Amino acid sequence: MKKQGHPAYQEVLFVDSSTGFKFVCGSTLQPKERETFEGKEYPVVRVPVSSASHPFFTKSKQFIDSEGRVDKFMKKYGKKPVAAPAPAIQQDPKAKTKAKKK
Repeated sequence: MKKQGHPAYQEVLFVDSSTGFKFVCGSTLQPKERETFEGKEYPVVRVPVSSASHPFFTKSKQFIDSEGRVDKFMKKYGKKPVAAPAPAIQQDPKAKTKAKKK
C-alpha cells in the first residue's frame, strides 16, 4: 500500500451547531479549526444535525434548524393558497366545426 495514498486517521471533535453537543470520533477529515475538549486538543468539524438534535433520537416532533433550511424549503415548496378557479366558458361544439368548414 502506498504511504501517501490515504489521509491520516485521527480523532476529531464533532460539534452540533444547533445544540452545541460535542463528541469525539475517529475520522480521516482534515479540518483546520482546533478546539480543546476534556483537556485534549482536537480538530473540529461542525455538523448541522446529530443524535442530540435529530427528532428521531430526541423523540420530539419539533425539528431544530439553525441554518434555516426548513424555512427555506417550506417557503419554496409549502402549501400555497388556492385561488378560486376561473369560470369556464362553455362553447358550442358545433361552432368549432362550422368555423373550420369556412
